[in-house]
Parts: sequence; C-alpha cells; structure tokens
Amino acid sequence: MEHEMTCLELVEIVTEYFDDALSLDARRRFETHLTECEGCTAYVEQMRLTIHITGKLTEESLSSTARDTLLAAFRHWKTENNAE
Repeated sequence: MEHEMTCLELVEIVTEYFDDALSLDARRRFETHLTECEGCTAYVEQMRLTIHITGKLTEESLSSTARDTLLAAFRHWKTENNAE
C-alpha cells in the first residue's frame, strides 16, 4: 500500500506537477492530497498565480535594483539550502 503524500513532499514536487512531469501514481497522490489539505490547495493556487504573473515578466522589465535584489535573495537561499 502506498503512503499518503505529506505537505513537504507536495511542496518538493510542485514544479514537476506544473510541468506535467509526474508519474501517474505521483500525480494521483498529489491530487488526492489537494482534496484533503486546504493549506496545500492554497499553496498550489498561489504558485499557479505566481507562474501566470511572472510568465509576463522579462529581464528587461526589471530595474537593475530589482534584478540585483532578486539575485541576492536566490544566492542567499541557495547558500542556506546547501548548508543543510
């Protein structure tokens, strides 16, 4: 018997879900979790909206300050996550 998907597992594979890159079993577990978890449902909808909005951004549309701030944030996040 398969185990139910946890919230952490869902967050870790949300990109694959949007890219339609999950196995049928993983997709089923993902979507079953969404029917049972209000928090993850809200998270997935926020991600969907973020993807929709950011899909309209171009590098040229960012100010140099915004670009530098985003790059610094991603570098900091990467450093923190690689330390774990």
